[in-house]
Amino acid sequence: MTSSSTRVTVADDPTRTRLTAAGAAAVIACAGLALRTVAAGEVAKYGGDALYTLMLFALVRVVAPRTAAAKAAAVALAVSWAVEFLQLSDLPAHLARQSTAARLVLGSTFNAPDLFWYAVGAVAGWWVVRRV
Repeated sequence: MTSSSTRVTVADDPTRTRLTAAGAAAVIACAGLALRTVAAGEVAKYGGDALYTLMLFALVRVVAPRTAAAKAAAVALAVSWAVEFLQLSDLPAHLARQSTAARLVLGSTFNAPDLFWYAVGAVAGWWVVRRV
């Protein structure tokens, strides 16, 4: 048994952080797709919003494994909000008509409550990493 002072944690090892975050991103993506198949309405919509930002949080940790949890959450939230505000233009709707992938990534219509649920996803990512 190792003492807590010599134990290597995920946060201490960038490779482990990347692998853990990549696995988490894959699980989160599957959870988001599964949610859309088993739920409808607001549960699917807003749950998907939170999972979207949570997946972005995990991807930030894949790209920059030494990034602090709070900073990764802020980046994920900023990207999510930027995509949502981009929906005030016609570009995401146009791209969504051309590609399913674009529709999944960019959405198509601005919805103010989404901003809150993105924050829920960012806080969830921060909270999980802080607890590990």
